[in-house]
Amino acid sequence: MSSAGVRAIRCAGRHDGAMSRSTASRGRTGRPSVTSRAQILAAARRLIDRDGWEKLTIRGLAAEIGVGATTLYHHVQDKEDLLILLFHEYADQIPPPDLPAEPRDRIVAAATAIHDALAAWPWAAEVLTTDGFIARVGDSAQWLVETIVAGAIDDGCAPAQAVHVFRSIWYYTVGEILVRAHSAVRPPDGEPNRESFFGDLDASRTPQLAAVGGQWATLASQDTYAQGLQAFVDGLLAQATARVTTP
Repeated sequence: MSSAGVRAIRCAGRHDGAMSRSTASRGRTGRPSVTSRAQILAAARRLIDRDGWEKLTIRGLAAEIGVGATTLYHHVQDKEDLLILLFHEYADQIPPPDLPAEPRDRIVAAATAIHDALAAWPWAAEVLTTDGFIARVGDSAQWLVETIVAGAIDDGCAPAQAVHVFRSIWYYTVGEILVRAHSAVRPPDGEPNRESFFGDLDASRTPQLAAVGGQWATLASQDTYAQGLQAFVDGLLAQATARVTTP
């Protein structure tokens, strides 16, 4: 993960998401801008969708909106401040899932909601790949984390085990999203074609890979997150509760 992403997470706790807080923290005075928060965040998302979050700059954003960079500094401290505000707004739009009665099923529902939200915008998953992010995300995202931890405890896990359950699910979810997002990018010239990546193996050395090699790309592109999640949750809960009951 880039240093910008790490700094983005660390600076999140400095404000509650309001643009006016950023202005106040810089001590800026003078005539307020007519540019709205909605305009700024919508333009920032367009640029991220088009060019990636790493290439987002205040100057580029100002040009996209048609204002001077100084105008934007009435609303945001810097790029990192903007990324956190953007993430908070996005997280607040995640619809809360219907929660089943069974604790195990609540965990699956909450994890699926996290996955689906981040899969639609993988940059957010990349920014959040820093431990300690939970205390810095908005209420909507915290509620989903709470649902997973509470579900694990209700299923018989100790609180510490419930945290481990969440972390394991988080790693699986983020890893699936980022691998799929990066795999969708066309390989640069000179790199092996993914369709034939396992197509020319020596069957005497790797017989199973050689046998399935021609199907590898097709099989790897299939969405198996839901099946994997359910099996993963079942295994995590069984392991954790077994430790609790073992004398």
